[in-house]
Amino acid sequence: MAAVAVFLAFGVACAIGAFVVLREAKRLAVEPTPATYSMDEAYDWVVQHLPDIVAATLTPSDVRRILQFQVEYFERRGVAKNGSQRVVPGEVVIGGAETVEYILDRARTTGEEYLPEQVYPVVETQLAYLRAIGAVGPARRRREPREDDPPAGHKP
Repeated sequence: MAAVAVFLAFGVACAIGAFVVLREAKRLAVEPTPATYSMDEAYDWVVQHLPDIVAATLTPSDVRRILQFQVEYFERRGVAKNGSQRVVPGEVVIGGAETVEYILDRARTTGEEYLPEQVYPVVETQLAYLRAIGAVGPARRRREPREDDPPAGHKP
C-alpha cells in the first residue's frame, strides 16, 4: 500500500512538473524574452562594423563614450529600461539629428569635441546592433497617402 502511495505521489509530481514546463514553453513561444543590452557586446559589435573611414578618426574610448551618451539619451527619452520601469506606450522614434545633437552637446560638457560626421556612423551602427539583437524594430516607413485620407490640415 505504501508503494502505491509513493508511485501515485511521484506521478502527480511529474504531471505538475510537465504542466509547468509546457505552460512556460508556450508562453515563451508567444512572448519571447526581451533583448538584453550589454555595453561590452555593443561596443565590440560597433567597433567591428564601424566604417573604416570613421574608425580611423576615433579612439576606442571615443567610441565607447559616444555609445554611453547614446544610451543616456535613450534613458532620458524613456526607451531604455532595466526591467523595473513601465513600458513606453506607442511608438518611439530614436536616432537621427536629435540624438546626434544630444551626444555632441553632452560630449562638449566633458571637454570632448566630435564632428557630426563622426557621431552619425556610431549612432547608426549602434542602432543596427540594437535591431540585430531585437531590441528595436525596423526603421519606420512613411505611409503613402490614400484617397480616403482627409485633406492636410483637416481636423475631424
